[in-house]
Amino acid sequence: MNADRLWLKSYEPGIPSTLKYPDIPLQQFLTHAAERFPNNPATFFFGKKITYKELNELTNRFANALIALGVKKGDRVALMLPNCPQAVFTYYGALRIGAIVVQTNPLYVEREIEVQMKDSGAETIVALDLFFPRIKNILANTNLKRVIITSIKDYFPPLLKLLYPIKALLEGQLISVDKTPPVYDLLKLLNEAKADSPSIKVLPDDTALLQYTGGTTGIPKGVILTHRNLIANVIQCRNWMTSLKDGNEVFLGVTPFFHVFGMTAIMNLGIYIGAALVLLPRFKTEDVLKAVAKHKATIFIGVEAMYVAINNFPKIHKYDLSSIKICISGAGTLHVEVQNKFESLTGGKLVEGYGLSEASPVTHCNPIYGKRVKGSIGLPFPDVDIKIVDVETSKKTLGINEIGELIIKGPQVMKGYWNKLDETANTIRDGWLYTGDVARMDDDGFFYIEERKKDMIKTVGENVYPKEVEEVIFRHHKVQDVVVVGIPEEFKGEMIKAYIVLKNGETSSDEEIIEHCKKNLAKFKAPKEIEFRKELPKTMIGKVLRRVLKDEEMKKRGK
Repeated sequence: MNADRLWLKSYEPGIPSTLKYPDIPLQQFLTHAAERFPNNPATFFFGKKITYKELNELTNRFANALIALGVKKGDRVALMLPNCPQAVFTYYGALRIGAIVVQTNPLYVEREIEVQMKDSGAETIVALDLFFPRIKNILANTNLKRVIITSIKDYFPPLLKLLYPIKALLEGQLISVDKTPPVYDLLKLLNEAKADSPSIKVLPDDTALLQYTGGTTGIPKGVILTHRNLIANVIQCRNWMTSLKDGNEVFLGVTPFFHVFGMTAIMNLGIYIGAALVLLPRFKTEDVLKAVAKHKATIFIGVEAMYVAINNFPKIHKYDLSSIKICISGAGTLHVEVQNKFESLTGGKLVEGYGLSEASPVTHCNPIYGKRVKGSIGLPFPDVDIKIVDVETSKKTLGINEIGELIIKGPQVMKGYWNKLDETANTIRDGWLYTGDVARMDDDGFFYIEERKKDMIKTVGENVYPKEVEEVIFRHHKVQDVVVVGIPEEFKGEMIKAYIVLKNGETSSDEEIIEHCKKNLAKFKAPKEIEFRKELPKTMIGKVLRRVLKDEEMKKRGK
């Protein structure tokens, strides 16, 4: 299948089958943008503007501050930050001295932070003052030697900065941190550091990032991504979006940069083309709508939960969203009903893409302006080879419309897992990345994810893909959100259960939903149980945590 690259015939005009990738380290993207667009806005943060020239200088200052603190090439520097200017210049500053960035989820509890710091061997962490109590409690159990503290208000505009302490006090979030070594104040470090670029040689094949993955399904693994991996994926994304104009785009930066999707498809891509990044530390529907309308955002990279929230926002028509041109939904399924409604509301294009941390992360996307197939993850990016192999042995390459495991080869595929040789050998075989996703390819080269291998439900001897059941339930006019899970059941294997969030003001019953499913699915695919909820457990970027629901159910059943 990979030899023919059948999918190339479905590429939209202007997308090449192969690309050239610059032989540079990732941080050069920022250097080049500052040279090309010095006075263009690089970031907006609650109205505060930082130009490319200023952002590059902050990056240099942070890089020199790290050197002064004794951080060397190859050392791991953890970043525990929401989307804010500090998240951008500390990332590029660490890379500029050849350090390896370790992105740390700000929602992590002490145990999770400790596990990641120990595994990565990080000796330096940059974090908001709000997170310091959690870090302080695990310092003695890790290799951390330096904690660099910043406040969310540090890059607010003057009036907001003045009002912030009052707001923080009222919300119980006013934190006082004693900034004596090994704790340092970021602003003080920047003020004392030189503004010229450090002269440390960083090579494209050096490791740039440890991106931790798998925390919800097992022991987290550090995905080793090189500068070359990350650059390749940015160039692939750039060429897929044929209408992008360097120096003219406005990216909405609400998908977290500590997640590899936000990091690549918003921050790195945005910096590469000299776009303005409108930064929001968390997703609040009205804040997002205001930001789009105020800054005339053109690119909105997100996850389905964000588009669902906008679709169902009661005052949506108060906001002008007509500037939106391109939206790509990742980190999970984009249901057709959500796609249709969002496009009708904004006039922009919303397409589904696919990727995984081990591939920097994007490998597939639907064409933005060419033929696209709803329900499909789209076509492989240029220079990406794909096979579908049988799930049982992984040795047989399957043909068109045959269902098996998706495996990938391309320039964005990881080097391996940090300190985990066995897991690396199991996941990368003969240069192919085994994704664990069950998929198929149609006659035109479009791919469809049927399910994660581990999420596939086996009931009464049949395989059921949750996505198919979810699509049917989503079509019910009362349903806002849904996830389908297989619950272990004696004799039958697994029982199908649906967790549903209804639209505001709607009521329904188990019988109504199950009957709707039986009209549209084989009987064995219809859920046996329905549970209505106000919300579903999700990660910070909106990915539903099936494992949490399954664990809750097993506890209820005493198993």
